[in-house]
Formats: sequence, C-alpha cells, structure tokens
Amino acid sequence: MKASITKRQLRSYREFLYVLPFIVMVAIFSYYPLYGWIYSFFSYKPPQSLSWTNYVGLKWFATLVSTEAKRAELWQVFMNTFVMSGITLTTSWIPMLFAVFLNEIKCMPFRKVVQTVTTLPNFISWVLVYSIAQSVFNSTGLVNTVAMQLGLISAPIDYLKDSSHVYLTMWLWLTWKNLGWASIMYIAAIAGIDEELFEAARVDGASRLKIIWHITIPSLLPTFFVLLMINSANFLSNGMEQYYVFNNSFNTKYTEVLDLYVYNLATGNSSYSISTALSMFKSVISLMLLLFTNSLSKAVRGESFM
Repeated sequence: MKASITKRQLRSYREFLYVLPFIVMVAIFSYYPLYGWIYSFFSYKPPQSLSWTNYVGLKWFATLVSTEAKRAELWQVFMNTFVMSGITLTTSWIPMLFAVFLNEIKCMPFRKVVQTVTTLPNFISWVLVYSIAQSVFNSTGLVNTVAMQLGLISAPIDYLKDSSHVYLTMWLWLTWKNLGWASIMYIAAIAGIDEELFEAARVDGASRLKIIWHITIPSLLPTFFVLLMINSANFLSNGMEQYYVFNNSFNTKYTEVLDLYVYNLATGNSSYSISTALSMFKSVISLMLLLFTNSLSKAVRGESFM
C-alpha cells in the first residue's frame, strides 16, 4: 500500500512538471505585467524612471471624464466596443451551425477541403487580410474594375473608406477569418456524440434534418453555452489588430474600439498614464464579467467553468 501511494505521488509530480512550463509562461506574460498598473497612479512620461515622477492618485481616472468632449469621445469608444462585441456574441451560433452542416458532407475529400480552406484564414495576420481587402475593394481593386467594365458604376468606389456600414464590414472580415477555426471545437463535440443515437433515429425513420434538430444541435448546446459565457467575460476585449489596420480618417469614429483607443492614448498622444488607467479599468470590468458569467453558469447549468 505504501509503495502504491509513493508511485501515485511520483506520477502526480511528473504530471505537474508537464504543466509547470505553461504555468511559468502564464505568470510571466499574464500576471507579471500587472505591475504596470502602478503607472496609472503616477505622472509618468517615458523613458524617465518611475522614481522621478510624482504620485497623483486617481487624477488620471478623473481626467478620462473631466470634460464634455472627453466624455463624448469615451462614450463613442464604448459604443463601438459594445456594438462589435454584441454582434459577435449574438452571431456566435454561426460556427456551430457551420460545423453541423460540415459534418453532413458525406464526401470526405470535399469535407476536408472545405474545412482546410475555412480554417487557413485564422493563421493569416490582419496586415495580410488588409492587403487582400486593398487588392479587392479599393478604388482600383478587383470589384471596382469588374463593376466599371460591366457598366454597373460610372466612377470607382473606395469601399474601405466608406463609414456607412463599418460595423457590418468589420464583423464580416472577422467571421471570414475565424469561422473555420471556431468550428473545430464543435466538430470535436459532434465526433463525441454516441453513434447509437443516430442509428436509432434512422431506424425510426427520422430525416437528416430531424436528426440535426433533435440530436446534433441539443448535444452541442452545452459546448455552445460554455463558450458563450467565456466570450461574454471578454466583452470589452475586441482585439486591436483588426481595427488598427482598417482604421483611417474616414471611419475612425466607428473603428476605434477600447483596445485601439488605449493604444492610441499611449502612443499617439503620449498619455501613457491615462492609457494605463483606462486599461486597468477595462481589466477590472472584464474580471467582474468573468465572475458574473461563472456564477450564471453555476446557477443555470449546475457547474462553473472555473
């Protein structure tokens, strides 16, 4: 018995060593940078040392809303963030539906081609995505060239400078880039469904559509709700890269989300302390959302995801 316990302990130590490098990476890249929050309480200007700066308390937090113009600017930034995150959350069922229909393709070579083609854009940087958009949608791009040759338009239209449908176009580019990758987890969940359920449904005369509606989708809903709650905790985090590359003077009012606004404050306006204060505020709100969604998951599903 004693030898068995010792063997079990050695195994647990060995398994801990497997994950130790990842714990160290999380500590270095996720927790250690939180030390930078201290800059939001000082009048800091790079590259001088923090010891040379004055402690100002909550001054920079108050500065964010000190004037009507700043409040209006911050309101627009939050509205952009809420709209884009809201669209993303309300359409988060699309990867699940895509995985369901992909699973219904019986020709395996064609299914693999579709899955590969839709997954590859996830590994393309947003800079390259914008280069593709420039080649296709700028005033001398493919769309304008074809439309003018067909006589559909008399003058070229620079779609990337159009500010009338920015939210929709940003969502379309994001969906195109992430659809295949986001569906992988649902494809794995479909593979885990008991095959006997499908066989029993076919014996009972159920059509493919009824099998999807009554077996496949209900089996995917737990995965969907867990991912939905986790994404809800990241409601204020849209990412910066997409909006940074697509941002221009014509659409900046609608593309400046919170992450991009923090970056612009830190670099363009040399307001490092203010941007740190806003970033700290965003992190605290995101943590509160995470705790709320975790509590909601425990209340609704009977189990939490943390």
